Amino acid sequence: MNSFEGKNILIVGASSGIGQATAQRVQAAGATVFTAGRRQPAGIQSTHLTWDATQPAESDLSGLPDTLHGLVYAPGSIRLAPFGRLTLDHFQEDFTLNVLGAIAILKTVMPALLQSKSASVVLFSTVAAQLGFGLHSSVSVSKSAVEGLTKSLAAEYAPHHIRFNTVAPSLTDTPLAQAAGLVSPNRLEAAGKRHPLGRIGTSADIAGMVTFLLSEESGWVTGQILGVDGGMSTLK
Repeated sequence: MNSFEGKNILIVGASSGIGQATAQRVQAAGATVFTAGRRQPAGIQSTHLTWDATQPAESDLSGLPDTLHGLVYAPGSIRLAPFGRLTLDHFQEDFTLNVLGAIAILKTVMPALLQSKSASVVLFSTVAAQLGFGLHSSVSVSKSAVEGLTKSLAAEYAPHHIRFNTVAPSLTDTPLAQAAGLVSPNRLEAAGKRHPLGRIGTSADIAGMVTFLLSEESGWVTGQILGVDGGMSTLK
């Protein structure tokens, strides 16, 4: 993997799971890491800025450098419920966190990304945006919007050498999934068997792809939705 020496990388949502694993990887490779979120990440040496996706206008990101070489927007939600039980507020909350939060941070840091003359932005979707899963209507709506945003911005900013890609995982063992009860010990075996590779994902699995997309090794990759899903989206 290419060195990240001299690179400023901002990771939003690095307090746990995939965001934390990514921050640890790029920092070990030499990056200067900046983090933004409601909580200071543990185990990461970073300049941390308090930021809330639901109230971006009230956050102060003035501590960021003039030049950013990479941005990862890792906040997300897992709201699984029958459509009839979901309210408009539920859809709005998921859309605000997954889509409008990403847009807000991008609007703020775009000048710093442009300053780099070669930057990479990584967003997150889900395998459920491409496959039809019951109980996933709210998360599928918001993550499908992230995929559309990725492709549009990739086209718009390609002349400026800013790359936009989205990683679309399947079920991954993260604190968020644990809190939703999706990776409890009695469900792990059954969940793994639904995937062609026979297991669910780990934060390290996803962080590896994110780190690649941030690196110069992926310098000719943009506008892509990359499934890191154990074969779930393409194999039977």
